[in-house]
Amino acid sequence: MIPKVFKEVIDLGDGREISIETGKLAKQAHGSVVVQSGNCMLLCTVVSNYKQSDVDFLPLTVDYREKFAAAGRYPGGFFKREARPSDGEVLTMRLVDRVLRPLFPKDYHAETQVMIQLMSHDENVMPEAMAGLAASAAIQLSDFPFECAISEARVARVNGEFVINPTRAQLAESDLEMMIGASADSVMMVEGEMDEISEEVMADAIKFAHEAIKVQIAAQLRLAEAFGKKETREYATAEVNEELEKRIHDLAYDKCYAIAKKGTSKAERTNAFAEVKEEVKASFTEEEMAEFGHLVGGYYRKAEKEAVRELTLSEGLRLDGRKTDEIRPIWCEIDYLPSTHGSAIFTRGETQALATVTLGTSRDANKIDMPSFEGEENFYLHYNFPPFCTGEARPLRGTSRREVGHGNLAQRGLKGMIPSDCPYTVRVVSEVLESNGSSSMATVCAGTMALMDAGVKMKRPVSGIAMGLISDGDRYAVLSDILGDEDHLGDMDFKVTGTSEGITACQMDIKIKGLSYEILVNALKQARDGRLHILGKITDTISTPAEDVKPHAPKMVTRRIPNEFIGALIGPGGKVIQEMQKETGTTIVINEDPVTEEGIVEILGVGQEGIDAVLAKIDSILFKPELGKSYEVKVIKMLDFGAVVEYAEAPGNEVLLHVSELAWERTENVSDVVNMGDVFEVKYFGVDPKTRKEKVSRKALLPKPEGYVARPPRESNDRGRDNRGRDNRGRDNRQDDRKPRGDKKED
Repeated sequence: MIPKVFKEVIDLGDGREISIETGKLAKQAHGSVVVQSGNCMLLCTVVSNYKQSDVDFLPLTVDYREKFAAAGRYPGGFFKREARPSDGEVLTMRLVDRVLRPLFPKDYHAETQVMIQLMSHDENVMPEAMAGLAASAAIQLSDFPFECAISEARVARVNGEFVINPTRAQLAESDLEMMIGASADSVMMVEGEMDEISEEVMADAIKFAHEAIKVQIAAQLRLAEAFGKKETREYATAEVNEELEKRIHDLAYDKCYAIAKKGTSKAERTNAFAEVKEEVKASFTEEEMAEFGHLVGGYYRKAEKEAVRELTLSEGLRLDGRKTDEIRPIWCEIDYLPSTHGSAIFTRGETQALATVTLGTSRDANKIDMPSFEGEENFYLHYNFPPFCTGEARPLRGTSRREVGHGNLAQRGLKGMIPSDCPYTVRVVSEVLESNGSSSMATVCAGTMALMDAGVKMKRPVSGIAMGLISDGDRYAVLSDILGDEDHLGDMDFKVTGTSEGITACQMDIKIKGLSYEILVNALKQARDGRLHILGKITDTISTPAEDVKPHAPKMVTRRIPNEFIGALIGPGGKVIQEMQKETGTTIVINEDPVTEEGIVEILGVGQEGIDAVLAKIDSILFKPELGKSYEVKVIKMLDFGAVVEYAEAPGNEVLLHVSELAWERTENVSDVVNMGDVFEVKYFGVDPKTRKEKVSRKALLPKPEGYVARPPRESNDRGRDNRGRDNRGRDNRQDDRKPRGDKKED
């Protein structure tokens, strides 16, 4: 039976289209769609169990995978099967998850999976921009309890004009790249990087993307209507006890308000709130706890949250006693670790990051091998969040999605300030040693100082700040440099990095509907003030990059050579380059420029002497004597038929000075004229057309003896004899018809 297919088309306004189709594939899933643009095709399926889980949260899994077969490629490595997700896939999962999760009911705890896979790749389409659209469209075809349709779009600005879902080529020319997630009436998520743009431009980009998202949402709703919108499923909703809620509120609210107003440290505050919670529990009898004890914790947390929020809205005070726009105390230190190429500590309140910098060659670049993109990163940042930084002990299970996401945000904030002519591959590692709010922004600050400490010539230093928002609809407060608790209880969490000139990266999660652009711009401007305050602390510690790398850090010199000399520099089987590395203690990497086809030679070494030796060797290999010019040479080897000499200005570049070119007089023994180590000048005559070897002459620079008569040239055969059967010393070695040699003068 031929399946009935339902399809909607979205016009992007510039000749490109996105289609959403259902009814053909994966029909046993609770919802499935194929989203296509050009030759790029994504399949998204959604399934949610009908039985609620016992956990107190939504066990939602968003999985995004790019199949290598979609691009007609094999997975790299020995194991020819897709395995763990790449960082790029993890980042796409996070982008989709952050928009979907808040739209499920808080009491919906059924195991839910959203699976998105790239089935066909188009090099002119970036598939992750359509992942949010695919996820929401599939959910609209299901019976999930889901608040409203959403979509996501990438926006770029090319030549001053905004573009939706740009190609990778357009993105390379853009001064901003942002992913926006939104419903029809509210922006919910923003993430991206920029080339030091203003807050107003950022707000305009969000507005532009939101208009395109509204069109995508309308297409989803039309598809669901045509397919047949399912009734929302019934599920066991959370138990509600309004009387109990009021009782706990009355018991806890004032006490929590008083604790919040004291402005204590994280540990003191946590202990004080825990005591209030225990007092609340103790006020109930055993029978009451048995009946509704499972509700007490949730209602207490609600009372605590309301108290803290009201303190900020009514009095402008925060949990640690700060005002809304006040930054926590900051201290910084550079060059803390003696053996690293660069290091820095950044501490802001109870958040601390230790960053290190390592300098390497292009061989150390981060290789990206995805079906949708292959390339290298010459600047990359890794972020580690160990459990001790929050005073916890928990299992270590590899790099978490959160660590990948926070590291990527910090990397995007910094990478625009790394100059394009930086010769090194640069790796920054941030170890979060304490955390109470915005460790990713502490990473940016520590990373900036570590880079300058390492001698990386940053265009400008970068700082980062995490902002929050609390609003009750009528009143609102924008919070600078938020704490971890303020992140959880606030209505917006947004992180902004930038220089003195503008924004370089951002990440926003907006938790309330209908946030006005006026509030958003005001929040961004307050973030700028905080950013500049933090930047001042950074520049007080280190104002400009170090003049040079540290004595123990490798120095990098890059040299370009003509393509025809690459083989000579490498040598047969890599012999020449391997010997050079061994003798000089350097690392040498040779790449080919794809445009000019020149060889790009990278020389990395701690000692300048070793680097100079490699450069001298390259000069020697590249040395080309000019026809008719004279050069100083040194004898390095004596032979029967001449002397091997090397050019003084190109050590290692050798040429044979034939016995016949030593002097005008007949030379019986080479040692009669020159000896090992002798230095003199020779004239270069180019390549001899007969021998096809380079020819130099000493006698050409000597005065010709009076009455000199030239004799026929002596040509050596392979056995070292000339064409008259004489060896290279002029002796006649023919075995037949030998005659006594006459006097030399007569000869």
